[in-house]
Amino acid sequence: MMPIAPENILKHELIGLDVKIVNSKNEKIVGIKGKVIDETKNTLIIANSNVKRKIPKDIAIFQFKLPEGTIVNLDGSKLIGRPENRLKVKMRKW
Repeated sequence: MMPIAPENILKHELIGLDVKIVNSKNEKIVGIKGKVIDETKNTLIIANSNVKRKIPKDIAIFQFKLPEGTIVNLDGSKLIGRPENRLKVKMRKW
């Protein structure tokens, strides 16, 4: 598999990546950051300092830090769906 890059982030596993919420319909969650520890069809579970938060994908813009240090902003609505299915689908431009 290709290394994770901004162009192919939708085709990769998000668990383990550092993430920050940079914008949201819910102002209370803007600024939350940590590591993605799990992903469901509609949520990302982010952990930081032993606090786990379940964040709906469709209301937030996430900023992921890739392993080589690149920062990628991604609209959570692009992540909707089961992770295993998203990894298989043909990638569209975003």
